[in-house]
Amino acid sequence: QVQLVESGGGLVQAGGGLRLSCTGSGRTFSSWAVAWFRQAPGKEREFVAHITWNGGSTYYRDSVKGRFTISRDNAKNTVYLQMNNLKPEDTAVYYCNSGVRVIGRPGDYWGQGTQVTVSS
Repeated sequence: QVQLVESGGGLVQAGGGLRLSCTGSGRTFSSWAVAWFRQAPGKEREFVAHITWNGGSTYYRDSVKGRFTISRDNAKNTVYLQMNNLKPEDTAVYYCNSGVRVIGRPGDYWGQGTQVTVSS
């Protein structure tokens, strides 16, 4: 059973930063592309960032380019999302997603989400 657990969310002021972590349950996690999605209340879930299975390539939605960095440490079965210069519009529940095959669209496995709230 694939399980993903996110952590690192919290409340920050605009301009601050957070690092989110997503840890997978097994070694197969390290063989899959992983993405971060987010969903704000009343909004559609949206793609945030994607990393290939070996970390060789990364992709971001335009609004976070230059501010967010996705990375992974496969030895730890963990993917990170470093978020800098946060803005109120970044407020959302952030979800880790594994098994991605198409950039920008989710794979089959989701974490429980972690809340990120940015105040101004």
